[in-house]
Amino acid sequence: MLLKKTYALIDCNNFYVSCERVFDPRLENRPVIVMSNNDGCVVARSDEVKALGVAMGVPVFKIRDLIERHRMVLYSSNYTLYGDMSRRVMKTLAGFTPDLEIYSIDEAFLDLSGFGYKNLTDYGRVIRRTVKRWTGIPVSVGIAPTKTLAKIANHLAKKSPKADGVLDLTDSPYLDHALAAVGVKNVWGVGPAHARRLRKIGIENALQLRDADDRWVQKHMSVVGLRTVYELRGRPCYDLETAPAPQKGLACSKSFGRPVESLADLAEAVALYATRAAERLRRQKLAAGALCVFVMTNLFSKKDRRYFNSHTTELPVATSDTAELISYALAALEKIYRPGHKFKKAGVICDQLTCRNKIQLNLFDPVDRPRSRRLMQTLDAVNALYAPDTLRYAAAGLDRPWKTRFEKRSCRYTTNWNELPRAKISLQPS
Repeated sequence: MLLKKTYALIDCNNFYVSCERVFDPRLENRPVIVMSNNDGCVVARSDEVKALGVAMGVPVFKIRDLIERHRMVLYSSNYTLYGDMSRRVMKTLAGFTPDLEIYSIDEAFLDLSGFGYKNLTDYGRVIRRTVKRWTGIPVSVGIAPTKTLAKIANHLAKKSPKADGVLDLTDSPYLDHALAAVGVKNVWGVGPAHARRLRKIGIENALQLRDADDRWVQKHMSVVGLRTVYELRGRPCYDLETAPAPQKGLACSKSFGRPVESLADLAEAVALYATRAAERLRRQKLAAGALCVFVMTNLFSKKDRRYFNSHTTELPVATSDTAELISYALAALEKIYRPGHKFKKAGVICDQLTCRNKIQLNLFDPVDRPRSRRLMQTLDAVNALYAPDTLRYAAAGLDRPWKTRFEKRSCRYTTNWNELPRAKISLQPS
């Protein structure tokens, strides 16, 4: 007999904001915003901010009056903290099932097939309590026979006070009511263009999409749309992806904290991004066979000259050596740099990735590969033991006046010894 499929989607609530609240409980019930690089746009909002109508992605300068009126608390993005908190949440979830798919930094699918002897709602509450207790992060749990329905269950669990963060739609008599309550634009796999097309023909919610004609769906939404409909009907079309697909490319780029005009400053930035890309390649045991460098001005500026260009270099031997990648990146930069422009952003893209143990060597390769690998291992070990950039290449700069602004960034509480939380104890005389 085939085992009935059951999936749970665990989604962290307002994840970036929740990470900040873990280390500052005074933020509970206060309106909190997390901003993008250079503190430009809203990338995360607490429920209190959402209730005030602040949209995702809105530029911060456009809502300054609202921020001051409601005394909102603003934070710069702290991706080091968020990444480590995500790892802690995922490690906690892995204790509840042998099969887990990390879907994004704040979402994971759990395979609960075979857990039918348990009350799944109660099990979901145990998951929710445990994650909160062990990490401080609040989560919502949606349980259903397909991943698409689990997404819908999670969406409703987050919205409904009655569900209290956990909703099980497995064999639920309220499934039709639940589907009718979810707009078609909120169905997993339905993009904005398809949502507009569906609404034009009167399909407004997930229930109407589930009951749509198969032939029309396949004609206008392709076989992918048809699979979504099947999933809404309780027929699993997507299994867990417990092994991530091989990565095809890797990019490292950021907007500058101020416009950059000189080649020297631009070279420092590109060297730094090449350094970060090399570190990520080594962590994933990969090597790059091609390297692309790009630069761009503010393409929306009406007063400054606009310019965008890139150059791709095919590497003679795939590598993750920092010095090599910096050398190739700076040579590419010299080909595309144009004086007289105010550059807003630059970046490095590694392509043609391959496993570092399967590199095709070159008979005329001038690099001592074993020595290069030992050097990079030593470099990474020192930086891991002490702090990032304890050892670094001078080409990446020291002061970096162009670096991305993070004027309101919190501490990296969980990954940096110098930024650990500090408790103040007041001793009152007896």
